[in-house]
Amino acid sequence: MSTGTSISNSTLHRFEKIALLEGISFLLLVCIAMPLKYWADFPIAVKYAGWLHGVLFIAYFFTLIQCWIAYDWKFGRVILFFIASLIPFAPFFVEKKLKKEETRA
Repeated sequence: MSTGTSISNSTLHRFEKIALLEGISFLLLVCIAMPLKYWADFPIAVKYAGWLHGVLFIAYFFTLIQCWIAYDWKFGRVILFFIASLIPFAPFFVEKKLKKEETRA
């Protein structure tokens, strides 16, 4: 049974880290790359920051599904965490909440 706990803890830890990285990439895209594109005529910044954010967003979504299954999270929590990925700064709150839960577990 400890193997299942180890898998769940690593899944939660992975989701926690991906939430942090996804939040950073979103802010990088919106606060740095987009202004560079429109104010400094440097569109390549959006290309790469957008690509990075897209990959992290997909990783966030799939890891969220893995946590949903591993922890038997309620549907409302999963939806709340998904919506958090769409709002600037919200993934940082998800990461903080998960870190607290991981510490308790």
